[in-house]
Amino acid sequence: MKPDLRSAWKNNVLVGDGAMGTFLYQKGFPVGISYEELNLTSPEVIEDVHRSYIGAGAVLLESNTYSANYDKLSKFGLEAKVGDINRAGVRIARRAAGESGYVVGAVGSIRAGKRANLSGTELKRFYTEQFSALLEEQPDGILLETFYDVEELHLALRSVRKLSDLPVICQLAVDETARTLDGLTLPEAFHILEQDGADVIGFNCRTGPNGIKRALKSLQGNLKLPASIYPNAGIADYVDGQYRYGASPEYFGQMAPVFADMGARIIGGCCGTTPQHIAEISAALRGYTPQPLPEPTGQRDPERLIVQEHLAEDEERDGREPTLVDLVKERHTVIVELDPPRDLDIAKFMRGAEALRKAGADALTLADNSLAVTRMSNMALGHLVQARTGLRPLVHIACRDRNLIGTQSHLMGFDALGIDHVLAVTGDPARFGDLPGSSSIYDLTSFEIIRMIKQLNDGIAFSGKPLKQNANFVIGAAFNPNVKHLDKAVERLEKKIASGADYIMTQPVYDPELIARIAKATEHLEIPIFIGIMPLASGRNAEYLHNEVPGIQLSPEVRSRMQGLEGEAGRAEGVRIAKELLDAATAHFNGIYLMTPFMFYDMSVQLLEYVWAKQGRKLSPLFR
Repeated sequence: MKPDLRSAWKNNVLVGDGAMGTFLYQKGFPVGISYEELNLTSPEVIEDVHRSYIGAGAVLLESNTYSANYDKLSKFGLEAKVGDINRAGVRIARRAAGESGYVVGAVGSIRAGKRANLSGTELKRFYTEQFSALLEEQPDGILLETFYDVEELHLALRSVRKLSDLPVICQLAVDETARTLDGLTLPEAFHILEQDGADVIGFNCRTGPNGIKRALKSLQGNLKLPASIYPNAGIADYVDGQYRYGASPEYFGQMAPVFADMGARIIGGCCGTTPQHIAEISAALRGYTPQPLPEPTGQRDPERLIVQEHLAEDEERDGREPTLVDLVKERHTVIVELDPPRDLDIAKFMRGAEALRKAGADALTLADNSLAVTRMSNMALGHLVQARTGLRPLVHIACRDRNLIGTQSHLMGFDALGIDHVLAVTGDPARFGDLPGSSSIYDLTSFEIIRMIKQLNDGIAFSGKPLKQNANFVIGAAFNPNVKHLDKAVERLEKKIASGADYIMTQPVYDPELIARIAKATEHLEIPIFIGIMPLASGRNAEYLHNEVPGIQLSPEVRSRMQGLEGEAGRAEGVRIAKELLDAATAHFNGIYLMTPFMFYDMSVQLLEYVWAKQGRKLSPLFR
């Protein structure tokens, strides 16, 4: 009887198989079809590929299920066959492996390095469906391969660990930078995956043997688990209408003992490799005796456990992604505003969004031509932020710029893009902006637009006609507490809540005593409030805000402290004042709304770090 998979790699280097997709391409199957569907339509073809690798010396086969998830299969109209395709994939590989071979259920990244518009809930659902089908056929283990970022791999690993204690092999796809796509060094990435319960961690795809050798070398001294190595056969070249890979089988044979000496216990091939490559690996490792692996300590790093708890705390509630309202009920939650640019260059804006994501912002909020000054569409930027960084966008929608037709159309577009957090505002009159001759529409008041958005959530258009599905907007309302009669402002706020507002975002507050009064005046309200804090950038900025911007008042003390300060000195003092305000705000409210002045997003980063340090919340390296 063969040993289980964990025992097998403890004292031996297991030879894996080679490519499936590129090998099928070489056999005449075109690009653009679902190779996984062949498990059902042409199982003999897939079994023949598996047998060719077994014949070449492979002892570990991957099922032909790399892209057999709901998202990928839906592109071919095969989403209803996820279970059938995955189960068939394991059965076919098992027949080919025989009694002495091992089979792992192969699962690939869904995002594939792109910030696809897929929520964490959707990813977990897709992975769980695929894992469940694979596990029904009792493979020897699970292989998670070609993951570009640790965030998604972490999610997939946690999903399979909820279903099974089978061995799990995790493989990253990295380039010559030896970092994951979400910015982690390889020691950081490996340590997180080790703590998550991975049995083997390694690399596949994206680069050839030399690139993977460099990646593995960067881990020397940090490799606490067996490694798995599946390089590409070099870089693909398009010659005479076909893709060809240049790394020879002999080269793979030469590299196999090198990888084994560096701690690899599974060695196979990825794109471009063939049975000839696997035969050379097998021959090179025949009689090879690996060095003993480090003994597992059985201990888990307490700091990493805190990291995992942080990652777990934002998981789904009742089968959905937690909204900001969900989060703020449980912990301090920070929204950060970054103004869309006034020109066509978005580079700095996107750098700012990424920096704020790494600093732990819970959402990035984008105004809708604030102060009636023309800026880039927050719909477009919100979508880019979501797709490129994964940070949740919270978009403002003003009554000023669109009539009823345009407003509903705009909201329908947000729904289609998966942007579901909005802030409904009246909007400053157009005559005060950079195009004073333009018209202010105001078909709706802020109360009415809240009610109309709620109507979309009920599946009813503004016209009263039914829609084919319900929207899922989480609706914020604005609140200006910088007024003489706070009680009157709260009464207005109560009307917005009655209209359907789910949460409140305030204008910036610069007085700790006012923050305490706001807390007292709103303690009867049942929805969360995000207190606005905007760091001052200079003395001139302070005077402008106090004297010229509606809804903002600075205390005499703040104006005095900022007087005459410019440049770095002004920003430093502005951050100090903001930290004092945060101390007051976090004592009374879980919700914080940071506003970034003049694209100085490093100021907001400092304040985010201050909030999390004050709360004792340790951020995962995934967010750094």
